[in-house]
Amino acid sequence: MATGKSKAPAVELEVGDRTVRISHPERVYFPATGATKLDLANYYLSVGDGIVRALRERPCMMHRFPDGLSGEKVHQKRLPHGAPDWVQTVRVTFPRYNRHADELCVTHPADVIWAVQMSTVEFHPWNSRRADVERPDEWRIDLDPMPDCGFDTVRRVAGVVHEVLDELGATGWPKTSGGRGMHVYVRIRPDWGFGEVRRAALAFAREVERRSPQDVTTTWWRKDRDPRKLFVDYNQNARDHTIASAYSVRGVPDATVSTPVTWDEIDDVDPHEFTIATVPTGSRNSATCTPESTTPSSRWSRCWNGPTATRPPASRIPVARRSRRPYKSRTTAFAGRVQQMRVFPSAGRSTGSGS
Repeated sequence: MATGKSKAPAVELEVGDRTVRISHPERVYFPATGATKLDLANYYLSVGDGIVRALRERPCMMHRFPDGLSGEKVHQKRLPHGAPDWVQTVRVTFPRYNRHADELCVTHPADVIWAVQMSTVEFHPWNSRRADVERPDEWRIDLDPMPDCGFDTVRRVAGVVHEVLDELGATGWPKTSGGRGMHVYVRIRPDWGFGEVRRAALAFAREVERRSPQDVTTTWWRKDRDPRKLFVDYNQNARDHTIASAYSVRGVPDATVSTPVTWDEIDDVDPHEFTIATVPTGSRNSATCTPESTTPSSRWSRCWNGPTATRPPASRIPVARRSRRPYKSRTTAFAGRVQQMRVFPSAGRSTGSGS
């Protein structure tokens, strides 16, 4: 069970034009630091602009810890009962099971703080938005290190990812995962389904593997992967697969945060330095984005514009074509032997509502 020295009265937090009540504010959620439920709520208040930009209009699964990290973790798809009228939802369906879920749809910082009141620590949004949940507007590149793969390898592979994206004319927005890896997000037009985007992600992952075979694997079964390599997890683009958003706290004892960084910062970044104590103030030892980037809102706008990023020119990315040819021939012929599709926003075209 989560612990506290004594039971404290509930507190009310003013979040813009809304008030959110936080019960059991003294409950310790993060045993390594002693950070409490109220500390978690205050952290999300301090990064309100960033976390709302990351979640805006997206179906969002909540990772809840009703008894703190020492208790059971709940993967909450459906909005819990008792939500205020102003908390919005988006309906997603699961045809295989003939079921649906009304998931949290963040549009205001108070939505995030209310979720914290409901014991949410992590926020895991879809890569599509409420306007059309079946068509992603975000391509996610998940750099997932295997058990014996160090962060130096993650840094090297991130450099290869950046190189390939540049060649494709795509803008990638990197962030730490809050764990041992990194994520890179690429804005795309919401014109294709999850299957097509996943195939594009697979083709991209195989090209990264071709360029860095000593560091990278795309082997699907975990038991078959080299534990010293990094897995480029293309399957995070499959329907109903989610990863922690930018500025989401992770459910680990030291309260690390999935934090936006610049490409230039990656060589000096230590992901363990990004916590709920350091991210709001910028008080970490690694390089900062710009001298002015000492607050989360400025860091977001200067380092990781995400949904409000300057749109790249219309470009093409590969989509893996089903083929019986040997794997080697498919990857070595990357530029000329994969199907192409135009996915990047052209000037003046909207990529989704909100930001």
